[in-house]
Amino acid sequence: MNRRLFLKTIFAGGTITTASVGVLWFSIDTETEPLTISGTLAKLSKFRQQLLDNPATEDDISFTTGNWNLHQIFTHCAQSVEYSMLGYPEHKSDVFKQTIGSLAFSAFVAKGKMSHNLSEAIPGAPVLEQLQELKTQNILAAMNRFTTSLIDFESYTGKLQPHFAYGELSKQEYALAHVMHFNNHLVEINV
Repeated sequence: MNRRLFLKTIFAGGTITTASVGVLWFSIDTETEPLTISGTLAKLSKFRQQLLDNPATEDDISFTTGNWNLHQIFTHCAQSVEYSMLGYPEHKSDVFKQTIGSLAFSAFVAKGKMSHNLSEAIPGAPVLEQLQELKTQNILAAMNRFTTSLIDFESYTGKLQPHFAYGELSKQEYALAHVMHFNNHLVEINV
């Protein structure tokens, strides 16, 4: 590849990336509530109590408006937190993480809100089960796993693993990512 073609390719890729992040930036409203793990734990506690006060029946599990049920959503969120400590099974390319991934994460942090495909599994993660009989105890088990993962994350002192799309994140950045990730899934949960 000659130098001129190489430079044109790099410039075009940068322009497309910048335009994509710009569109993402303007499509997300700014979040006003504090983005903390303790706030997320409080939401989970409140939802847990509502579920215990009004147990779901097999025919009345319509708590979500998307493709995933509550068991799948809480399991997916737990996986994300667990992988930040253990390592994600698959990663986007380093080029993606250093360009689109890091720019998208910066836009999310600036807005305090994330927007992503709410039925897209973490690459390489175990398939999220579509349980035949979704009952309150299944939902609570997944919710407890997510809660435990957040508590474990808060007390974790080891080296955090790179995010599969955003790359290296500090503990504070990861906390924001986990909270924004769950908040994004909340748009499909009918509490």
